[in-house]
Amino acid sequence: MRSIQLTAPQVLEPREMAMPPDPGPGEVLVRVRAVGICGSDLHWFLEGRIGDHRAVFPQVLGHEPAGVIEAVGAGIHDLRPGQKVAVEPTITCGTCEFCLAGRHNNCLRSRNMGSSQLPGLFREFATVPAHNAVAVPDAMSFDEATIVEPLAVILHVLELTHVPLGATVAVLGAGPIGLLTAAVARQCGAARVFVADRLPHRLRFAADAGAEATIDINGQSAVEAVMDHTRGRGVDLVFDCAAAPDTLNTAVGMARRGGRVVLIGLPSAAAPIRFDLLAAMAKELEIQTIRRSNCNAHAAIALLMAGRIPLSFVTHHFPLEETPRAFATATAYADGIGKAIIEIS
Repeated sequence: MRSIQLTAPQVLEPREMAMPPDPGPGEVLVRVRAVGICGSDLHWFLEGRIGDHRAVFPQVLGHEPAGVIEAVGAGIHDLRPGQKVAVEPTITCGTCEFCLAGRHNNCLRSRNMGSSQLPGLFREFATVPAHNAVAVPDAMSFDEATIVEPLAVILHVLELTHVPLGATVAVLGAGPIGLLTAAVARQCGAARVFVADRLPHRLRFAADAGAEATIDINGQSAVEAVMDHTRGRGVDLVFDCAAAPDTLNTAVGMARRGGRVVLIGLPSAAAPIRFDLLAAMAKELEIQTIRRSNCNAHAAIALLMAGRIPLSFVTHHFPLEETPRAFATATAYADGIGKAIIEIS
């Protein structure tokens, strides 16, 4: 079958790949139809690593897939061939203390498709555990179905961090994850949402996502802008979706006393982050980290089908063979790109 493989940092190549095995008991074979490009894919591409996890070349990226069930294994009764699905890319054991406690994202034996552990989904077919394939309505487009996984990540954030009705919220970074965060904060009842970024076209997407004010950090301090908007109080919650070297301390600077800072974005291994702990302690801030999603796909599907999540940031589509061009466009922030989706015919 066709696939696109990362063969060295910043080198993607089309390669033939063996077909996956027929589905065994409890498994399904998925024909992949669309895969979103995620920020973590860009980390693998640009740096050949995420944190201490180094790529194993050749490596197949892609972990925001949508497709169609091609075949089902024994014992599968709730999925059928021809059914549209979104695929959860983390395969968990189901038996460790965290799985048994309902915290599957912290599974001690989890393996992640699209990482150095398991091949990702920039390929035509994949055999996965049936519980990793989540049925989506026939009316849902493949574009929408690729958003299920990243939106589920943001819904997991809500399991850890409550957004009170009437809250003030700042989002650092207007990439797809930041835009989804802003949209979900609005759905939770946040009264005011501020989004900061350095790219004008991304800030236009932020306005669509429900931002009351957008902050172009090329021309102004994000902290000063938020303090001006809140009359010096600061915001209740700051979501750092950029994880740039300076954004954590920016988040600390714009949070109110007793506020919360939530770290969503993955930092670059090449640019260590410095943290002003004393400034955070002076405000008695809560710092919350997150790890992937936690079985939130059904809620994500419901939000998408209800039209509650604007998807104007899905701007570009590329066939599988043009995945290298898609990555070049995304890493250069070129052509007004928001979210790029790889389509597999």
